[in-house]
Amino acid sequence: MYPNRRSSVSSARPWSALLLAALLAALLPPSASSAIEAVAMGYAPLVRRVAPSVVTVMVEEQSVGAGQRAAARANADTGYDAVGALIRRLLSGAGGNQAGDDRSSAALGSGFVIRADGLIVTNRHVIVGARVVRVRLADGREVPAKILGADAVTDIALLRVDAGQLPVLRLGTSEAVSVGDPVIAIGNPFGLGQSVSAGIISARARTLEDDPYIDFLQTDAAINHGNSGGPLLALDGTVVGVTSAIFSPSGGSVGLGFAIPAETVASVIGQLETHGRVERGYLGISAQSVTPVLAKALGMKKPAGALVTSVDTAGPAVSTLWVGDVLLGIGKSTVTFKNLSKITARLTPNSLVVATVLRGGTQQSVGLTIGRLPEPPSDPMLTGDEDTWVPALGLGVANTTVDIRKAVKADTEASALIVTELRPAGPGALAGLRVGDLITHVGSKQLVEVADVAKIAKPTPQAPLLVRVIRDGQASFVAVTGEAEIQFP
Repeated sequence: MYPNRRSSVSSARPWSALLLAALLAALLPPSASSAIEAVAMGYAPLVRRVAPSVVTVMVEEQSVGAGQRAAARANADTGYDAVGALIRRLLSGAGGNQAGDDRSSAALGSGFVIRADGLIVTNRHVIVGARVVRVRLADGREVPAKILGADAVTDIALLRVDAGQLPVLRLGTSEAVSVGDPVIAIGNPFGLGQSVSAGIISARARTLEDDPYIDFLQTDAAINHGNSGGPLLALDGTVVGVTSAIFSPSGGSVGLGFAIPAETVASVIGQLETHGRVERGYLGISAQSVTPVLAKALGMKKPAGALVTSVDTAGPAVSTLWVGDVLLGIGKSTVTFKNLSKITARLTPNSLVVATVLRGGTQQSVGLTIGRLPEPPSDPMLTGDEDTWVPALGLGVANTTVDIRKAVKADTEASALIVTELRPAGPGALAGLRVGDLITHVGSKQLVEVADVAKIAKPTPQAPLLVRVIRDGQASFVAVTGEAEIQFP
């Protein structure tokens, strides 16, 4: 009797849910009623409708830097998880053997079709440095893709494929969703194939340290490596964001995913298709927020504006803005430290605007000529920086970046060279050096660039060379003599 009762109760619940959904749908606006209906019926009808427009982006990257390869090999030996330290963005599931010494590597990301003739949106960080890009469509076809343009500020890239008429997704606006609204994310996590995850909008207008120009959507929908460039969709099937970044101590989803708002994407794709890049304003200054104590010291009644801390000597604001100025307004926009980057980026390069500053306790107006925001400098970890052979030591070294030093637990070091290769019977190998070791000093000289060691004299037992080495976060001095005197355990 009780099993029948339980069966009767459980079978009634779906009908009651559908009845409630129908009643609410009759009372609410169409967009809200469709969302309620989708939640009540499950996500399968929505996924069947939108999934054919989501693609996998396959990238053959340029040669990675010698320093990065050496750091990866060192971490493979120590078990240290370098992935989380080297990248925070979703550089997606790897292809190939990362422990090998291949000069190129493969990566996977996601994207989606926005125009039937083959226009595809993805993330810039998915395709940056790529030699070859291919797209796997939902029907299984793999086709070559052309990069039409990429924007570093918004992390958006635009691809084109020639594959006939394709099903498309419509770019909506993030204003259509509120905190608490359900969303789904579709992509190719870890290269396993198309996957769907569901969640809600957790927060709006999140600003990340690496992306001061974007107000991200935050979601708890599971986003992992490989989801980059995929769509975040409202329940009516419109794209409200492009999944781009995660915060994770483990490298996997912990419910802190971030998406670029759809209106941000829509604002750049036209320029990318036409010009291959987006023109943005630039002042060439650094600034900080004005605290109450600073405001008092500056003679201000209350904190306001952004305090200029440095001016690029080659930038457009040189001789116009001074260190110590408080920038209060640009044109009709009121400036704060938080919105300064966004306001500046929206200005037209080469235009003249009037800025309001507080200088020496007096408010005044100055004319600013707006420059063009430059592209970020090339990262040797992405552009394949070559190593340099040091004949005297029988080893190769490469310059390091902050990320490389952090990956080998030497982030407190201001500079260092990383050992990239060793001749088995060379002086460096005989002294116990390994690939992945950092060399910070030769004698008392701190090493900044590979040129600092390229022409040193060959060490001998009578004239040993003192070298400071960091391995697994520990610093030691080694005397290189050219003979077998292993000094590391």
